[in-house]
Amino acid sequence: MVNIAVMGYGTVGSGVVEVINTNGELINQRAGDEINVKYVLDIRDFPGDPVQEKIVHDIDTIIDDPEIRIVVEVMGGIEPAYTFVKRCLEAGKSVVTSNKALVAKHGAELLSIARERELNFLFEASVGGGIPIIRALNSSLTADKIEEITGILNGTTNYMLSKMFYEGADYDEVLKEAQDNGYAERNPEADVEGYDACRKIAILSSLISGQQVDFEDIYTEGITKITKEDMLYAKEMGMTIKLLASSKRHGDHLHAIVAPALLHKSHPLGSVDDVFNAVFVHGNVLGDAMFYGSGAGKLPTASAVVADVVDAAKHLHRNIMTMWKNEKLELLPIEDTSRKFFVRMSGSAQSRQAEVENLFGEVQIVEADGVEGEFGFITGEMTEGEYGQKAAKAGGILHMIRIEE
Repeated sequence: MVNIAVMGYGTVGSGVVEVINTNGELINQRAGDEINVKYVLDIRDFPGDPVQEKIVHDIDTIIDDPEIRIVVEVMGGIEPAYTFVKRCLEAGKSVVTSNKALVAKHGAELLSIARERELNFLFEASVGGGIPIIRALNSSLTADKIEEITGILNGTTNYMLSKMFYEGADYDEVLKEAQDNGYAERNPEADVEGYDACRKIAILSSLISGQQVDFEDIYTEGITKITKEDMLYAKEMGMTIKLLASSKRHGDHLHAIVAPALLHKSHPLGSVDDVFNAVFVHGNVLGDAMFYGSGAGKLPTASAVVADVVDAAKHLHRNIMTMWKNEKLELLPIEDTSRKFFVRMSGSAQSRQAEVENLFGEVQIVEADGVEGEFGFITGEMTEGEYGQKAAKAGGILHMIRIEE
């Protein structure tokens, strides 16, 4: 029997217990041993819930019990999760977590502690919910140099952008609907400002580079400035708008960004709608691969957590996780990265095209039905720095969205 403890009995924690109860026989068969939830740590009690007999309120109960081999951390946040996880690893217990904030900030250190003690620190559920992207990078794609990871890593914003695109709704309207449906928090900042996706791409960037990528260093732009007019232009161009989190190699450098992007409907990520997530990976040997599924939610996330528990149970005395070093990776500055830009400008194309082309060079003019008093244009490829200099000299720019080829 492999005894485990679950720290946190919220949405995901209760999901972990439910998955183990529902699929216990199958899980035990795949683990090669019986997985038993011995303790559930929470500050609350749950009278009437069968889990109450396993509830403990003191982390030391878990730390001091030699029978506990694996600890599941689904509390969220940095503290006390970091302190608890570190103490568990130092006490000789493998740890599984869904906590993206913890992994993004302290992943290198916790992986190092686990390796030194021949334990495991596993975090599949921290990126993409139920999509097995970390397991793929850790085992299936280890023969490849990963040149690009680009993903739709936040279900809330993807739901909102899908609604805006297909129904012509405006931002405030779809945000309220997302909150009413339970897809967005009352304070939606982490989702709509791109912070959630930023932490996830920081984790993936650290994995593929083998060095620490700090999420604070990643240029991050949310969806709060996307309008109905942007969507009308997107439809006119046969494109859609997605919040993309992307990490790409440029020679010897890595560049990461989180921002809304226009992409053609033929792009692998162009048809990923509603609350679904997807991750596009390009390897130098493999070529293109795509991972798609439920990026959040109680049971999809719990499924990924329990899969890590099974992995940890099968490898109780052997470290299986790819390391990344504490050494910080310096990202390529955003100013030095190149792409095309879609720009909306006030006035008429007829009166301003010469002025625009004098500044930006040859452009493709775009006009959309239902949008008056302005026009759009697509630039040629240029660096972000060049675009910024040119845009500063142009009057009447209403909005800019990057184009993902």
